[in-house]
Amino acid sequence: MQANCYFVINGNNCLIVDPADDAPFILEEIQRRKLNLLGLLATHGHFDHLMAVGEIQLSYNIPLYIFKGDQFLIDRLEETSEYFLGYKTNIIKPLNIKFFKEGPFLEKTFGMKVIKTPGHTPGGCVFYLEKENTLICGDLLFKGAIGRYDFAYCNKKHLKESLAKILKLPKVTKVLPGHGEETIIENEQLATTLII
Repeated sequence: MQANCYFVINGNNCLIVDPADDAPFILEEIQRRKLNLLGLLATHGHFDHLMAVGEIQLSYNIPLYIFKGDQFLIDRLEETSEYFLGYKTNIIKPLNIKFFKEGPFLEKTFGMKVIKTPGHTPGGCVFYLEKENTLICGDLLFKGAIGRYDFAYCNKKHLKESLAKILKLPKVTKVLPGHGEETIIENEQLATTLII
């Protein structure tokens, strides 16, 4: 699916952001590194970012955290994947879903802040690690591009507002997108102005 999956690690504690579609690789990596997996985090509910969730949850009794606004995308995960991939998929649906609130998340362990960024999807969000100057942003922002807003549930106005919010972060903030290469906020401030 060419979606980026991120491991956020402190000591041996670990969160996985957008576990995409390769559960065997992810599970092997957890074992190899002897990680204590605490949860799975979704930047948004699109199938290409979440196909491995259910399979990982069969091995680990952990929740998937997502904003409630994207629950409808989880509910139709199989149907959507079949539509876009063109064949019947055998996705194990997420078993344990918990809903985010905006603000600090596992702050003592990871120093992470959840920022709600609707537009690409109603429940889109990003994860900001201030100490590391890093933003994991899913499909909100890419290197030289922004997230799609042409689906029925997208909202261009909300997307623009969400982009404005994160582009106020320090210019040196590393941006880790849902697809493609990493970038930094400074490089995307001008590019985004020209795109939207």
